[in-house]
Amino acid sequence: MEGIKKAFARAKSESRPALVTYTTAGYPTIAETPAVLLAMEAGGADVIELGTPFTDPIADGPTIQGANTQALANGTTTTNCLNIVRDARKQGLRAPVLLMGYYNPLMAYGEERMLQDAKKAGVNGFIMVDLPPEEAVRFRQHCINYGLSYVPLIAPATSEKRMKTLCGIADSFIYVVSRMGVTGATGALSTGLPALLERVHKYSGGVPAAVGFGVSTREHFVEVGKVSEGVVIGSQIITTLRQANAGEGAKAVEEYCYGITQRRNPQVSQVDGQNGSDSTNGGMSGISTDANPGGDGSGWISHAHGEAPKDISTADPTKQPASESDPTNGTVHVDAVSHGTDGPGLADQLEALNTGDPDETDPELMPSRFGEFGGQYVPESLMDCLAELEKGFDDARNDPAFWEEFRSYYPYMSRPSSLHRADRLTEHVRKDAKPGMGANIYLKREDLNHTGSHKINNAIGQILLARRLGKTEIIAETGAGQHGVATATVCARFGLKCTVFMGAEDVRRQSLNVFRMKLLGASVVAVEAGSRTLRDAVNEALRKWVERLDTTHYIIGSAIGPHPFPTIVRTFQSVIGNETKEQMLELTGRLPDAVIACVGGGSNAAGMFAPFANDASVKLLGVEAGGDGVDTARHSATLSGGKPGVLHGVRTYVLQSAEGQITDTHSVSAGLDYPGVGPELSGWKDSERAKFVAATDSEAFIGFRILSELEGIIPALETSHAVFGAMELAKTMKESENIVICLSGRGDKDVQSVAEELPTIGPKIGWDLRF
Repeated sequence: MEGIKKAFARAKSESRPALVTYTTAGYPTIAETPAVLLAMEAGGADVIELGTPFTDPIADGPTIQGANTQALANGTTTTNCLNIVRDARKQGLRAPVLLMGYYNPLMAYGEERMLQDAKKAGVNGFIMVDLPPEEAVRFRQHCINYGLSYVPLIAPATSEKRMKTLCGIADSFIYVVSRMGVTGATGALSTGLPALLERVHKYSGGVPAAVGFGVSTREHFVEVGKVSEGVVIGSQIITTLRQANAGEGAKAVEEYCYGITQRRNPQVSQVDGQNGSDSTNGGMSGISTDANPGGDGSGWISHAHGEAPKDISTADPTKQPASESDPTNGTVHVDAVSHGTDGPGLADQLEALNTGDPDETDPELMPSRFGEFGGQYVPESLMDCLAELEKGFDDARNDPAFWEEFRSYYPYMSRPSSLHRADRLTEHVRKDAKPGMGANIYLKREDLNHTGSHKINNAIGQILLARRLGKTEIIAETGAGQHGVATATVCARFGLKCTVFMGAEDVRRQSLNVFRMKLLGASVVAVEAGSRTLRDAVNEALRKWVERLDTTHYIIGSAIGPHPFPTIVRTFQSVIGNETKEQMLELTGRLPDAVIACVGGGSNAAGMFAPFANDASVKLLGVEAGGDGVDTARHSATLSGGKPGVLHGVRTYVLQSAEGQITDTHSVSAGLDYPGVGPELSGWKDSERAKFVAATDSEAFIGFRILSELEGIIPALETSHAVFGAMELAKTMKESENIVICLSGRGDKDVQSVAEELPTIGPKIGWDLRF
């Protein structure tokens, strides 16, 4: 901390702004990174940010994302990042170094352990992109105890209320991330930047501010330095490294930095031949964000350590039929293909923030936690927007007129959905059960809703909320396509522009739903980044949302994401459980003995379970996607095989590596192919209020087949997991007991996928449909 203060004080005494430079640990290689740090100092850098890569950032940009992708492919780990600093210190690095990253890798490493090891390695502080002060109380205290700095970030439209808080906790400098700066090559400043710095200085109490927004030239540096105490440069340094000849990156960086500062520190000069060490130990996952027009921050694709990154095709992923074996299925076209590198960086996100005057909002109008899970682990750019959303939702849920309007669309939604006993399925279970065993199985028919699933419940509720908030555009993510279809449907009904993000792999296997969305007037963007599934669609949707926060609402489809999204989704989906209560009381005179739902992110499970949460007599069973088995690496059973972490802005159970990198998942069902889960479900797991099991792909196919053949109902593959889990549970219960399956969706969309998988899975379960 003191080293950072001295660096800014020295720059001030020399009547110049401090230069804060950024590079990614492990780029272009782990061995070269210490030399790059030394080169930045030799070229005049006063403070250095070392980015630690993370697989799933929600504030990133193309330049640094590319560097982090390569760093992860190089096997960079947390230990590597610390060793890089240690090696650079041994070779004479004196400039203060901040580790800049996302919280999950740090959480996996251990907060106090990280601070102990960072202190020993020569690290001076931290910039945690998704750890706002509200979520960083313990971490900030650890930093104070170890004499390390916790640097807050401030957005252009950060409210006065939050700005006071952020400035009040700053101990070394304030990171102001904005694109409101240089306009063109002349270095002329826009009117926005001086005004922003004036606001910061009003509350900073003399603590210096460093501004990052895409500075790349000497002229920019000088002009910005007239209104701030420091200037951040990141993407241009990464670009310099990328363009340098092999082995000459450090020298190129020193010359670039010298061109900015017009001064050198010769004792560590790389130009004089003193390059860095060959540190290759360990590795890390982390993050990095630097504001600039190309987008600073960091975005990365998840790969096993040491594994080469998968090829990412630049071709439209839907230019080939969803099934090569069935060319009549046709070619499904999307409206765009996102490669995860064309989104805004943190600077763009902050500039996009426009939430009016949130000063009067209550910081928490409803519980944001479910035990230890939940919260808001997001960049500062989203904090006031989420406060606006929370206030708007709280007003709506307490307004009888809002619920009257919601219920007025029941005929459109086909609500209430029916509930009936599955007679033949019940008898089938009893044949395999012990005498007197085999519960009655009832089906809550969400598959009969308009659009074919439970997703319409949340879509109607959220679009009514969006209209109440004055939003005119809607974005959404989708996995199996059901949420995308429901969102496109309500946008068509209310005349709002709709953009749906969908993983390219899911586009291929759910081509029918892609076409349905387009028929409804929505634009579909195929996401080619990462595993090209639901998690990548969520990443991209979050990035795009912050571009137009003033006009756009994100209708998130599952009970995931930062508060208040999990509560919003659960509230609108609770119509499932509430109707089930009423219908079972009418049919049987009592509550069911158990309710069962499949679990991906958890929207239908939260909707079914929440109304029964306080009814101790009712068992809650969630069935996850076991893929090839929870004992393998190919599954999506987050609650069965994961551990607590932070993903997509929320603390919950996550499938991750020991380094805190989010691992790839697998399920035959696109809608369950997600490495996280809603925080409320995580809370129910830890409190043992609910039980969670996993059904493999083969077992899901058994559920799919049996319900189709015995009840004449073709279920979605997601729902098929719950069907199998319910049959197993029913065998352990008495004939006098009743259970209800949330039949969350119909299987029309999955027929082609089943046909494609049947040659592999069919022989395992004795199912052959060849003719």
